[in-house]
Amino acid sequence: MKTKLRLSLRTRTMFEGYAFVSLWVIGFAVFMAMPLIESIIYSFQDLKLTGGKLASTPVGLKHYRHAFTVDVDLLPTLQTTMVKMIVHVPLILIFSMFSALLLNRPMKGRVFFRGVFFLPVIIATGQTLSTLTKQGAATLPIFQQAGLKETLAEYIPLQLLNPLLTMMDSLTLVMWGAGVPILILLAGLQTVSPTLYEAAKCDGATGWECFWKITFPMLMPMLFISTLFSIVDSFTSVTNEMMRFIYELIFNKFNFAYGAAVGWIYSICIFVIIGIVFFLFRNTTALSQERR
Repeated sequence: MKTKLRLSLRTRTMFEGYAFVSLWVIGFAVFMAMPLIESIIYSFQDLKLTGGKLASTPVGLKHYRHAFTVDVDLLPTLQTTMVKMIVHVPLILIFSMFSALLLNRPMKGRVFFRGVFFLPVIIATGQTLSTLTKQGAATLPIFQQAGLKETLAEYIPLQLLNPLLTMMDSLTLVMWGAGVPILILLAGLQTVSPTLYEAAKCDGATGWECFWKITFPMLMPMLFISTLFSIVDSFTSVTNEMMRFIYELIFNKFNFAYGAAVGWIYSICIFVIIGIVFFLFRNTTALSQERR
């Protein structure tokens, strides 16, 4: 008699996960792996375009030393990029959480509002976002035009007012970048069993307690994914100063080798930030396994 192969739930889930990422892995191996390896090699060489070909000369860590000891623009640009990420990502997560909670409630036109929040993801991308940013559509000029900054400065110290105005001025970009996190958190909210809320209300729990004791812990895996997406999206945005700096080096100054070195310095910084996020959310994997 033929015996059927029985797989555990964990094994089936693992195979499903590999099946989902297999196409990306194949695409990465075919189209991206070799350029990445070549960029690492280029960062340790001097490249000169002669006769339509690149002539390479090994120089070791010359470009990396130049980046940290000679280039006066790299570190300030990198610092500005990091500060913007630290400001934008928490704002995006808070706005996404609040919007997902509202969109998860039964109301008329719920599908329409979900589309409205996701529409900037389709429209405000790439060259369109770059053009809108240059035209000033990504800022709120009311603080400067109406003289609100000078008025508020009479009551709030500038050390506190300037960071607050910076956050308020970036609300447009926050709303543009919240489309995908809203969908992720909304999907997480719909997986929370209503019986948990019913049991909590029977025990006398308030809505605030239900949020912190049920909703927020159950959404931690989705918050982890949303945080990773928001960080990567912030670091690769067309409005990112560091991306513009690398683009200027490679495509305008044709400094391919130094541009590759700066690109890898930037990539290492991104990997460190993502590693910190993985450490902070290290318990979310165990929580998601328990939910299954």
